Parts: sequence; C-alpha cells; structure tokens
Amino acid sequence: MSLIYNKALFIGNLHNSMSNIEQKTIGDSVLLFEQNLLANVSIAMFSPQYWHDQHKVIGQAMGRGVTTFFQENGRDFVLRHYRRGGLIGKLLSNQYLYTGLHHTRAWQEMQLLNTMYSWGLPVPRAAAAKINKRGLVYTADIILEKIPEAQDVFNVLNGQPLSSNIWQQIGTLIKQLHNKQVFHHDLNIHNIMLDKHNKVWLIDFDKCQIQGGESWKAQNLQRLLRSLRKEKNKNPGFFWQETQWQWCMEGYDSINP
Repeated sequence: MSLIYNKALFIGNLHNSMSNIEQKTIGDSVLLFEQNLLANVSIAMFSPQYWHDQHKVIGQAMGRGVTTFFQENGRDFVLRHYRRGGLIGKLLSNQYLYTGLHHTRAWQEMQLLNTMYSWGLPVPRAAAAKINKRGLVYTADIILEKIPEAQDVFNVLNGQPLSSNIWQQIGTLIKQLHNKQVFHHDLNIHNIMLDKHNKVWLIDFDKCQIQGGESWKAQNLQRLLRSLRKEKNKNPGFFWQETQWQWCMEGYDSINP
C-alpha cells in the first residue's frame, strides 16, 4: 500500500515539477527549458564551442567527456553531454535507443532533479536539455545550475578531514533522499559536494530514479562506504578514518522514515 502511495505522490509532484518546463522542436531536436533560468534556448547553446565563442566559459572538467562550466545572465551553469561508460561505451559512446521522449535520460534526469528541488532537497536545478533523435537512436545534453563555490568531498578529504557535523549532514541528506524513495545510482564521494557555507549537496542524477522497497537502501549506503575505503586504500594520507563512518550513520538514523 505504501509503494502505491509513493508512486502516486511522485507522479503528482512530477507533473508539478515539469509544469514550468517549456518544450520546442527544431528539426530532429527537442529542447526542454525553464524560461526563468535560461531564456531563449537554442540548439547552439548545447555546444561547448558556442560558450567559448561568447567568452563565457569559466571552467572545464574531464570525466567520460568534457563538462563545460559557463556563465549566462549572472548565473553559473554546467553543460554535460550524455556518454556511456564501460565496454558498450567503446562501441556506442553517446547513442541510446529511443523509446519515447519521456524515456530519454535527459528528460528523466530533468524531471527527477526538479521534483527533488520542489521537495526542498539540496540538488542543482535543471535549466535545459536537448534530445536529438536520429532513426532508432538519440543523443542528449543537459544544462544544470552550478552549485556556487563548491567542491566535491573527495577533493576536500585530500586536504583536510570533515567535522562530525558535516558527516552527520551527509547522512541526513542521504536519509532524506531515501525517505522519498530516491535511488542514487552512483552514490560516492565524488558526487557529494560541500559549498563555502559547509552546506552539503548531491549531484549527478543520471540513471537515478524513484524506486520502491527498502532493501536497496542499505546497499546504497554501502556503495558510499566502499568509495571511501577505495580512496583510503589508494592514498593512506586521505583524511578519512573508518570510525568516522559512524558519524554519517548518526545523521542517517536521526531522521525518521
């Protein structure tokens, strides 16, 4: 009964979260955008070269591809192209089977982020997305608000330890997501951000979803713990100790289901 309720609640919030999203079709591309965040969206805006030509690029980061940070109308944004990982990524680096707009990774990430934002969770807002369909496949890009003056917990821990209060904040945030049945596909210390006010944020919701049940939640926490252990094993000077995991769990357990 609770699972049915959670699904119904999510669908209601989903419609509300996407109600401010506008959509337009240009050739083979569908553009989704929130006018209040990024106005007059065009296909060109999803090319890093466009922002380089405008002299608005403020940084780049390497991952599976190049993530571009740019500034527009006094706001900082993140432009990311969807790419596959693993073995299949070597064959189909950025192509996905098209089974409908609402099933595309860009649409799903945008709807999930804006739903979580409407719940008051500390996640970036999705400003725009582009889905380009060619035959049976599509490629996609997304533009997100950049979290101001923040760095990931991995980089922080390379220079200094986190206080017990921040670890508790991390645990609390994860529990808040779990209470909303949000499954983060890649919960690791690279996707947890800390801003200059020591506020904790969570990023990278590609392939994440609302998921019923309870058993996956403990496994989700273990994924984060494994990422901490992995970095500690690689670098003994990494500022994390096994005993500090308890602080994270204290924050997690402080929130009722």
